[in-house]
Amino acid sequence: MAVLQFREALLQAIDEEMDRDENVFIMGEEVAEYNGAYKVTEGLLDKYGFKRVIDTPISELGFSGIGVGAAMKGLRPIVEFMTFNFAVLAADQILNHASKIRYMLGGQASVPIVFRGPNASAGQLAATHSVAYDSMYAHFPGLVVIYPSEPDDAKGLLKSAIRCEDPVIFMESEQMYGMKGEVSDEEDYIIPIGKAKVKREGDDVTVIASGKMYHVAKKAAAELAKDGVEMELIDPRTIKPLDMDTIIQSVKKTNRCVIVDEAHPYGGMAAEAGFIIQREAFDYLDAPVRRVTLPDVHAPFAKNLFDLWLPDAKRVIDAVNAVTYRN
Repeated sequence: MAVLQFREALLQAIDEEMDRDENVFIMGEEVAEYNGAYKVTEGLLDKYGFKRVIDTPISELGFSGIGVGAAMKGLRPIVEFMTFNFAVLAADQILNHASKIRYMLGGQASVPIVFRGPNASAGQLAATHSVAYDSMYAHFPGLVVIYPSEPDDAKGLLKSAIRCEDPVIFMESEQMYGMKGEVSDEEDYIIPIGKAKVKREGDDVTVIASGKMYHVAKKAAAELAKDGVEMELIDPRTIKPLDMDTIIQSVKKTNRCVIVDEAHPYGGMAAEAGFIIQREAFDYLDAPVRRVTLPDVHAPFAKNLFDLWLPDAKRVIDAVNAVTYRN
């Protein structure tokens, strides 16, 4: 097992898939000569040239449309957004075209494209640069939404995403690009889309968390263990399709559940998962499902307010204490 930064795991996946399939190319702002805003594409221009590593103007709608058209013609584009906050400008191409083309054409065309880049908050970047969009994209049929939490998952899932015949929204965290972790050195390492992973086993409570929130929940698990509470921690990895079978099996074992989501509460992944849990495992629950989310307010700029706004380990611990009646 190699130890790689999150960005290095992504780079490995892209490099391997570009080497394997000449139809794969990457485009976006500063992906070529600058080696990527977060250095995810470092060295790819030198290896594959300007035809397959393409710098674009600051025009998300324009280059996303080019990507959709290229995918319909048999290529496999990777479209990098400097942040998914800017991808709102490309929403028409993603939501009205990429997600619907196969359906509207009766399967006569597919759109094998990956839209990737940083999602959710990244420090003090204020309201317009701190939004988690995974639940929004998951709302639309035809889109796959992936949100890995560790370098190993990032590599295996990105390779699967590039090979997927459907459009994939691949979300990363700007604050995790430098994070290190073990990555499988298995040849052609692939992780199936739509499979959650139990990353910590426990008997007292099921906690579901992805992206940055997985690491918040992991920190909370370590603190709770000191007090004799053993958390079963599930990383969904894929937001859509969401692996509810793994989640329900865990809830039936622990009889309690907390969902941690770096999104607003209304209509988010936590709301959807919570509904399915109460529908499929109601008789197994010893306490109502609890959510730990952002408040229903935009990100503040002031650091003291931002720290209060973002879910942290204390709030996860409080939620676990509530469902285990330890308050």
